[in-house]
Amino acid sequence: MYVKSVKIINFRNYKDEIFNFNKNINIIYGNNAQGKTNLLESIYFLALGKSHRSLNDKDLIKNGENECKVAADTIIKNLSTSMEIKIINNRKLYKIDNNNIKSLNEYLSNLKVIIFFPEDLDIIKTSPDVRRRYLNIQISQLNKNYFKILNEYNKLLKIRNDLLKKYLKDGYLDNQYFDIITNYLIEKACYIYCMRDKYIEKINKLIDKYYESISTYKKLHINYITNVDISNYDNVKNNMVEKFNKLKQAELSSGITLIGPQKDDFEFILDDKNLKNYGSQGQQRMAVLALKLTEIEIFTKESEDTPILLLDDVFSELDDYKKNNLLNLLDENIQTIITTTDLNNIDKKILDKANLIEIEDGKCITRGE
Repeated sequence: MYVKSVKIINFRNYKDEIFNFNKNINIIYGNNAQGKTNLLESIYFLALGKSHRSLNDKDLIKNGENECKVAADTIIKNLSTSMEIKIINNRKLYKIDNNNIKSLNEYLSNLKVIIFFPEDLDIIKTSPDVRRRYLNIQISQLNKNYFKILNEYNKLLKIRNDLLKKYLKDGYLDNQYFDIITNYLIEKACYIYCMRDKYIEKINKLIDKYYESISTYKKLHINYITNVDISNYDNVKNNMVEKFNKLKQAELSSGITLIGPQKDDFEFILDDKNLKNYGSQGQQRMAVLALKLTEIEIFTKESEDTPILLLDDVFSELDDYKKNNLLNLLDENIQTIITTTDLNNIDKKILDKANLIEIEDGKCITRGE
């Protein structure tokens, strides 16, 4: 799959611009703070209905405007497909081939993107909720049902927590209703655990290969951390029922659900050491990059189409050796969109066959192909 052109209206610092891309390598260049990252963000937003940088949709609308729109002509599984998202009156409106799409769940998993940007180090360095959010986004791109089940789980979790808080305040719990909600919650949780575990298993089959290719280090893998034993899928439900029974008094005292996928985490382990605590920033950066390269292979196999790779100012962080290793790993059949402040960061062989797009102050100086 690839994006042929993108039209951006009132998105970030863009007023009304059109960008044309080729299906291989595209390089967006210009000085800092001109809108290069905003252009990548618009493509990510078009694919996933959300930003990779902001949780607030209002941040995406150009200052002084009330609405914004991102639209694109794409090729998905060799078929021409138009896509559009508009933010207006605090609502998002979705279209595919000019047909209104009712929900993000129906819209999701058409255009698939994998992005690498400097803040991706947060996947390793910061809190478990950042890692869970990342995992949820990646699995949802491949599996609409996962996104649906996850939303249902979160709604049930809120109801259950509200019941626990009410007990903490009033001393009363409708046990029958509470048990019904808990049983539904467990059903959804089992599915989420299973999908996360399988996805991480797929990553672990490939990630060490890519990590060694770009960094020369070996023995990288990811540990999936849960507070429920999921080693045997058939027993996950029984394990959760048993744990909830044991923890009921503690939950009533604390007013919150104490186990479940909302507590999950994962960690990067290099040669038996946790990269968060013992890895250098360079090792951490290479681990995240290896993760993204791994996911390209997973996405291609699972969806029977290539994802779009977005690389935001990656080359400025790499020495020549690692830069060349990365370039050699990029599949020419995958649309890759790269931002840079300096074209000298890019190998001349790449530049000669790339589509170059220059940006200055939210305006496209050269529109590409």
